Amino acid sequence: MSQFPLHDKPLRVAIQGVAGCFHDAAAHEYFASQGREVEIVEFDTFPALFDAMHTDASMLGIVAIENTIAGSLMGNHELLRSSDLRIIGEHKKRISHVLCALPGTKLEEVEEVNSHPMALMQCEQYLLRHPKMKMVEYFDTAGSARDIASRRLERHAAVCGEFAANLYGLDILEKGIETNKRNFTRFLILADPLLAAEAGPSDMDVNKASIMFTTPHSKGALANVLAILSFYDINLSKIQSAPIIGREWEYRFFVDLTFGNVVRYHQALDAIRPLINDFKLLGEYQEETEDRIAY
Repeated sequence: MSQFPLHDKPLRVAIQGVAGCFHDAAAHEYFASQGREVEIVEFDTFPALFDAMHTDASMLGIVAIENTIAGSLMGNHELLRSSDLRIIGEHKKRISHVLCALPGTKLEEVEEVNSHPMALMQCEQYLLRHPKMKMVEYFDTAGSARDIASRRLERHAAVCGEFAANLYGLDILEKGIETNKRNFTRFLILADPLLAAEAGPSDMDVNKASIMFTTPHSKGALANVLAILSFYDINLSKIQSAPIIGREWEYRFFVDLTFGNVVRYHQALDAIRPLINDFKLLGEYQEETEDRIAY
């Protein structure tokens, strides 16, 4: 388990979004499991979050990296690659949406539903069963709930997480309105390298790593790397390719490795290094087990 610096002050954690968003909820869940309180620092965009963490090395961050429906967030892969931040943990959260409105609002009174386009899409089947409800896109799920509450928008409802609905004092009209109930997002916990050494798990507690590399543009280059990892009993839980701009038909690979023996893991890295280029260790951490996933 991560050993965060021992002091009474809450940990400052950067998120993309506004209070009540899924990043906010994920941050509270993850750090509560570590026995720490958090002070959330909001940013409008992921690049702004990364820039702020480069400026303030005392701040941790939480960033979505993949979703079981939408896939990988390639922009965040690239931000992570080009930064010096380290992954020190992960959190997997089920994304479940509610329909909420001002207190006292009845379901049949709702005429307009506001939310992020992705959330509206994920709840489309439910919303189409209520043709009176006009779907209107908004920049953020939690932001739509916040605006309905602050502006006292009658006959409006928001699609957001239960965390946001409760935070802004809205009545929940329906729960679990998403079409696909197996909708999960994986978040990464990030830290400056110096803070990562203090806040991350000890070397013997590590059982997962994220790495990035390129391979020579030759036949069987990637297959040779994968064969060596298999020889050392290293499991690839994810492999994601991304084109290298300016180098036609060449790709970099983002790979998540899980392992039961940290010594064998280090031996595997030593064995593949002669076969790869541009190697970068993005982080070493503990895999979140099924019993800790937030449903």
